[in-house]
Amino acid sequence: MRTVTVVGASLAGLYAARELRAQGFEGRLFVVGAEPHPPYDRPPLSKEFLTGGGVEDRLPLADPEETAELGAEWVLGTRARALDTRGRAVVLGDGRTLASDGVVIATGASARRLPGPALTGVHTLRTLDDARALRAELVGGPRRVVVIGGGFIGAETASSCVALGHDVTVVEAAPLPLAAHLGTEMATVCAALHARGGARLLTRAGVAALRGDAPTAFSGGAVTAVELSDGRLLPADVVVVGIGATPNTGWLAGSSLALDDGVLCDDGCVTALPQVVAVGDVARSGGIRAEHWTSATEQPRVAIRNLLAGHTVETIRPLPYFWSDQYGSRIQFAGRRRDGDTVRIVEGSPEAVGEGGFLAVYEHAGRRTAALAVDRPRPFMKARRQLAAAETAAAAKAAETAEAEEAPEAQASTEPLEPAQPPASRRRECENRAARKPCKDIR
Repeated sequence: MRTVTVVGASLAGLYAARELRAQGFEGRLFVVGAEPHPPYDRPPLSKEFLTGGGVEDRLPLADPEETAELGAEWVLGTRARALDTRGRAVVLGDGRTLASDGVVIATGASARRLPGPALTGVHTLRTLDDARALRAELVGGPRRVVVIGGGFIGAETASSCVALGHDVTVVEAAPLPLAAHLGTEMATVCAALHARGGARLLTRAGVAALRGDAPTAFSGGAVTAVELSDGRLLPADVVVVGIGATPNTGWLAGSSLALDDGVLCDDGCVTALPQVVAVGDVARSGGIRAEHWTSATEQPRVAIRNLLAGHTVETIRPLPYFWSDQYGSRIQFAGRRRDGDTVRIVEGSPEAVGEGGFLAVYEHAGRRTAALAVDRPRPFMKARRQLAAAETAAAAKAAETAEAEEAPEAQASTEPLEPAQPPASRRRECENRAARKPCKDIR
């Protein structure tokens, strides 16, 4: 393998480039990024970046020295337009083509947007440029801010806007924000952070439309209100849309890659196309697409090993982990909670949020499946390590069992076997047609 192209100058893309060099790849390395910026840290964008903490100079994920040591050719500010699967060539938006022996897909995801005409004052928050544009609107004095979506990005953005002195309303379509992640009981506890922090939370509230004033010859129309599905109008000077993200797979349409809410790949991040792997937010590995830091940082090691080997030699199933800073509290979660799991407080109390917090564990059939903490980082990290160790042990046991079950079959296969024969009528038919084309039924 002489040339590898990493498509996506993201966290996952940077980790893939690092792994290529760490695992001995010395060939030509391209890193293609749609944004003009080198890889940067996204979590601060909805938090201290918005509140003016002066963190922009700390956002880059690699310093100039490391960037030089990677020896990569950076193609930034240029989108990938297509993947020529016949020759594994990446076609760029400017018409250039990067012929490659291996391709790493790390194009991440894009923020979902509401339908309707574009209005000034309406923002999404996914990229550095998004954050810069939103921050510019928030520093001009008190504003009426409506955040659509009570997930992590929405809640963090609402928290930052409250800290800046704005009037903030969070609109959530579901009965509770984060219930799918945390379950009803713990989602109720975390939803109370909004009221404690000084924001209004409206649940079971769908958005019908965004209202705006008429455009002029000098500017487009500006947002003035959010219309809810029940007819209520929420006055708004700034609207932040935080309703999730969609994987960036549009450039792969028409390729032979399987696409379904991401790039489909096995547990080793290997796609159906030889020498093509996918990592990070865009990868649907083993049937799961996880927009977590752990996926972006842990998948590349295994994906690159498999890419260089030419097939899947190792698999990975990272333990999901995420955190969120809201209204002065830190929420941390790790594990695989399922519907029906019970939840138990093992330290502190939900009533002590803001004054010591709590640690909760989720359990199923006597086995711990996940852990949630609010303002209890040390006990949480211990619980997270225990979850990871238990999952590793379970995986090792499953592998031993599978190996033991395969052993008798392998022993039996050493006995000489007569080759299977097709029925006589079918064999004669194949013999009669052999002059025209080979028959796959005769071995």
